[in-house]
Amino acid sequence: MAANGRLPTNAATSRSPSRSHRPLNYEADLILPRTGERVNRAVTFRDPLLINSPEDDEFAEDNAPLLGRSGSFVTWRNGPSRLAQVGKRHLRRIGAGLVSNTGVGIFKCSLAYSLGSLATFVPVIATFLGTQDGKHMVATVTVYFHPARSQGSMYEATLLAACAFLYALIISFASMGVSIGFGDAGLRSLGHAVVLIVFCGGGLGFVGWLKQRLGSPLVNVACSLTSLSIITVLTKEGAVQTSRFSTEKITQVLKMVLMGIIATTFVCLVVNPISARKELRKSMAKTMGSFGDMLAIITSSFLEGSEARMRKVAFVDASDQYKTVFTSLVKDLQEAKNEHYILGSENEYIIQAKLVKCVQSLAQNIGGLRSAAATQFQLLAEAQEGPAVSTSGSRSDDADFTPSPFSPASTRDFAHHTESETSSNVSDTRSISSHEYDGASKTSNGRSVEDIFAKFVTRLGPSMKSLAYTLKSILDELPYGPGPEYRVAINDRFKNSLTEAIELYRHSRSEALDLLYGDEALSDAEDKDVATVIEEVAASCGHFSFSLLDFATEVKHCLSILEELEAEEERTPQRRSWQWIVFWRRSGTIPTDGDMEDLERHEHRASSEDDSVRRQISASTLTRRHFELGKLQTLRETIRQKLWRASRFFRRDDIKFAFKVGAGAALFALPSFVDATRPIYSHWRGEWGLLSYMLVCSMTIGASNTTGSARFLGTCAGAICAIVAWNASQANAYLLAFFGWLVSTVCFYLIIVKKKGPMGRFILLTYNLSALYAYSLSVKDEQDDEDEGGVNPYIAEIALHRVVAVMTGCLWGLVITRVIWPISARQKVKGGLSVLWLRMGLVWKRDPLSVLLENNSSNAYMNVREEVELRRHVSRLDDLRGSAASELELKGPFPNAAISRILNSTSRMLDAFHALNMVLMKDLRASEGERGILKFTTTERAQLCARISHIFQVLASSMKLEYPLTGQLPDIEHTRDRLLMRIFTFRRNAREAHTPVTESDYALLYAYTLVTGQLSQELQTVAKELEELFGVVDEDVLKLE
Repeated sequence: MAANGRLPTNAATSRSPSRSHRPLNYEADLILPRTGERVNRAVTFRDPLLINSPEDDEFAEDNAPLLGRSGSFVTWRNGPSRLAQVGKRHLRRIGAGLVSNTGVGIFKCSLAYSLGSLATFVPVIATFLGTQDGKHMVATVTVYFHPARSQGSMYEATLLAACAFLYALIISFASMGVSIGFGDAGLRSLGHAVVLIVFCGGGLGFVGWLKQRLGSPLVNVACSLTSLSIITVLTKEGAVQTSRFSTEKITQVLKMVLMGIIATTFVCLVVNPISARKELRKSMAKTMGSFGDMLAIITSSFLEGSEARMRKVAFVDASDQYKTVFTSLVKDLQEAKNEHYILGSENEYIIQAKLVKCVQSLAQNIGGLRSAAATQFQLLAEAQEGPAVSTSGSRSDDADFTPSPFSPASTRDFAHHTESETSSNVSDTRSISSHEYDGASKTSNGRSVEDIFAKFVTRLGPSMKSLAYTLKSILDELPYGPGPEYRVAINDRFKNSLTEAIELYRHSRSEALDLLYGDEALSDAEDKDVATVIEEVAASCGHFSFSLLDFATEVKHCLSILEELEAEEERTPQRRSWQWIVFWRRSGTIPTDGDMEDLERHEHRASSEDDSVRRQISASTLTRRHFELGKLQTLRETIRQKLWRASRFFRRDDIKFAFKVGAGAALFALPSFVDATRPIYSHWRGEWGLLSYMLVCSMTIGASNTTGSARFLGTCAGAICAIVAWNASQANAYLLAFFGWLVSTVCFYLIIVKKKGPMGRFILLTYNLSALYAYSLSVKDEQDDEDEGGVNPYIAEIALHRVVAVMTGCLWGLVITRVIWPISARQKVKGGLSVLWLRMGLVWKRDPLSVLLENNSSNAYMNVREEVELRRHVSRLDDLRGSAASELELKGPFPNAAISRILNSTSRMLDAFHALNMVLMKDLRASEGERGILKFTTTERAQLCARISHIFQVLASSMKLEYPLTGQLPDIEHTRDRLLMRIFTFRRNAREAHTPVTESDYALLYAYTLVTGQLSQELQTVAKELEELFGVVDEDVLKLE
């Protein structure tokens, strides 16, 4: 066979890749979902390519050149009117942006900030908070716990804030008690050391570990809040240093936190409140609509043999919308869960969780359809590269070929041929006599890829398009009605109609495939190249048809869930329950199968996934090497091994990170416990430097560099804004409040729209520390602050102190991150990729399909936990890739683009793993036909798995060692072709021996061959990227030194 492993077409019939195809209209039986009526007619979709036509685009005029079209120029007479029109359009856009959800969210944030700043400007509130400084903390709390979130997210944020303050309260009281105890014993210095190491270092180290471990934005905010409270009490208030018990500062902090949370919660729940339950329904409605458009385009593209539709704007927009909305489903589900739990509608949440899981399954089936279509497009593209190979091994003549539907010249003839076959009812179509394919039988000595596809499409096309039409019609109306209520809108006939459509599709497909494989032109091929192509085409078309059936079955399951949800909503009276409160008595009363977020959290090991994967891979090897060889070990070796295993916990990166964060915090806070240096610490506001240090410290060097630079720019910008606002307002409270509102609006735009949270928050933090603090001084509302001007505050000096403190904390964080147990994101990415590929190679080292023959393990291939861990690992590596780009090394910049492409290929390989796993998990009991096929192909599958596993190991070694690949990697395609030839032989033998093997028995092998084909392509892609990164072996590399 050719090197590309595909059968090319005849040179005379070769065509340009850029082909235009007229949509084929199939006449077949179909079910109208609204009425359940069975009709026979030509099946057409509403052309999705015209969805976003320029005529319907409200902003199409904006895309026109200002000087007009066709080279025409705008005259001076028309210029002012044209500029006026452009100005009006921009004003309309600005107005639309202001009233959008994003614009309203920014307004809500700035409103909450203004309410929080009243604690500084209103004398009554300032007096309520006491005479100690720091009243600007109320505004700071509104910055971190902003109200541009849903109600469910606000509930969670409030709970986390309460937990954060409770933790800070425990640390503060415990440190005071220890200090007083040692002070009464005359060991005040020792007590300070204990407080510094245990409570300051240990307490803040635990906060840093928790922030990295959970990796949630709300948890990060809560950690910042608890760090601020602990640092203020331990290093600034002075009670710990003087060994006395004081609740004044703790009470003030409690008041400020409560006021900030109340202000934010009030704005969130009163001003245009956002319901996560409605957002979840809106997201699912958009996702279902995207599924319908994608299904229509993919099916049409597959039947036409052209990828043109899938490259159009309509499909790209539908795919982008699906990706954007789909990623928010899990987040919306978790936030909706909080709202349901508060409202007592736990049962409704459980049903919605199952619905989200069903939507995720639909997405996976859409991926299966795209994979099968991509295989078809690749085969057709490769078929144009050379002459056709006939069944006798010779080149065939053009006259011997059946007209192909995939060329411009023959599209009309093929469409006419198809329509003539399907112009009568479907039963007549399926009883086509053999004389209609006399031309096909004459071409048994010459068969091209396109001709083989033509036969499959001719037989399977009508039933495929009929089912796709029914599915799209249902998806366009699912799952909810119009807003703002988004109540369940499901036609009572949908489920029955879909059931009939599925049965009709099963029957039509079965008959079509029986006739197709009964065609001697396809079943009697002797040439191995032709047989291989026939089986690959069969795998592509068969997998597409099975994936379409799986998609329809999953849609039917969604309809059942929606009916259950509709019954729950319409239940009267509605049942309210708060069983989550009595969690100790729940014991499985609330099922967790549909709780996607809980499952992901249970599986999530964000900071130690690579270590856990390494341990899983090497545990058996290590045990076998040291303990299963049957050799006697000395006592010293035994003790050493036990100590090494016992210390495994402390070798984890997240534990090292916690230790170094705590050590850095203790060293930075040390001057506040030494009498000689405490005035300097207070004068330069060391507590804000320590807080900045806690915010800058990240797991890797690159992440610390990224956050450090953002906070540096934010600090400088905030100081400048504070100086300008103070000088412009001349300490006028109303003007200062207005300037604060302006600054907060810009900052929240950076936080919400531009996703530059660290920079936006530090601008406001520095502004609060300077401008609001200066106002408190000017009205004599602060104590012991004469060093910065007192009632006549020196705004420049105040801003300088804050900038120096924040910058010192940022620099200290960078030093600690790089000096103490430095963790390089570059090395983590390379090491993580290496371990991931090793693990993927081990998955394929044992034939995935062997589980069906052995019947002794349901997890021999991949279980749910393993799959989630691998996907989480890829996600973490992608995050590390962004951090690695910020790490500066002398050997050159980080190859961010190449690593991104490698990660994308790896992710697609995991998608292929999942696709095969889904097919396996449907039924672990193989039928007799499946067992026969699997036994017949055992040797070929074992060879194919061995090669795949070997290539994974080679790539892992090259990435880990940064060493070039040695020559050409083993070819998977030839081994895969032998498997396809073996399947073809089995099919022919089964037909001749009248063995009871149905087409569904081949579904496993269809998925298996497509998955291995995808793995082959992606492995080749990764190998080329590694060659670009590390080069190839030459004499310099092999030089012995």
